[in-house]
Amino acid sequence: MSDAFCSDCKRQTEVVFDHSAGDTVCSECGLVLESHSIDETSEWRTFANESGDNDPVRVGGPTNPLLTDGGLSTVIARPNGASGEFLSSSLGRWQNRGSNPDRGLIVAFKTIATMSDRLGLVATIKDRANEIYKRVEDQKSSRGRNQDALLAACLYIACRQEDKPRTVKEICSVANGAAKKEIGRAKEYIVKQLGLEKGQSVEMGTIHAGDFMRRFCSNLGMNNQAVKAAQEAVQKSEEFDIRRSPISIAAAVIYIITQLSDDKKPLKDISVATGVAEGTIRNSFKDLFPYVSKIIPNWYAKEEDLKNLCSP
Repeated sequence: MSDAFCSDCKRQTEVVFDHSAGDTVCSECGLVLESHSIDETSEWRTFANESGDNDPVRVGGPTNPLLTDGGLSTVIARPNGASGEFLSSSLGRWQNRGSNPDRGLIVAFKTIATMSDRLGLVATIKDRANEIYKRVEDQKSSRGRNQDALLAACLYIACRQEDKPRTVKEICSVANGAAKKEIGRAKEYIVKQLGLEKGQSVEMGTIHAGDFMRRFCSNLGMNNQAVKAAQEAVQKSEEFDIRRSPISIAAAVIYIITQLSDDKKPLKDISVATGVAEGTIRNSFKDLFPYVSKIIPNWYAKEEDLKNLCSP
């Protein structure tokens, strides 16, 4: 039971939901507060004829506006225990005869969904990547290109546009073997094609070092105080002309913060967690060091500690 305001009782009362009638009823006076409610929860009853069929779902998937038929086409499945002769039967022949124009899109969307799940991305990013791929595919100019790299590049661009950027190395780790250079070339190709479609440059969103900080710190198992200090340091670093990529700056700041704490992290661990080469972190540290007293919060480290910082 839950609480709701009853107009007769003039106060919050416990209500009872009648599932058979779809009514919400006040438990004290019996007033029907809401009738014919729609149950939006999942349908888990199973009506399978086959004893071995454990699928409890009786409905299809959600509609997809990017597909020609909205994703509501019917596919004749192979019966349980059927032999290879099924495809030679009349039903099998009719199934194969009607070619699905969206078959390639469906496979691509499934691949994007798999990559998104492995990276822990939200549904809005996955949907944006699907939309980008559909727009590129509609131009019929992507034939002969590495499909895995193309899908990974769509996901990379979607992350940038949704202000939840991922590094190319992170995208590459779930890209089914596509190399970093291939994803980079695919990204440039997609940006060019979308620019031609719109007649203007494509907004990619600006990358800041702070976009990666919480995730990198989590990968290293840093405590809350160190994470807060790292985030403040990264924000202050943007006030200075440090000509390094945001990811390199984030890695260097994490190195500095961990060296000032009791839980020091080896350079190798920071390199693995951030995807930045050890040599790049060393060079970024050298570029940050002249400003270290201005970017590291005063509450986190004393000036004497900053002077004792050693280059990795």
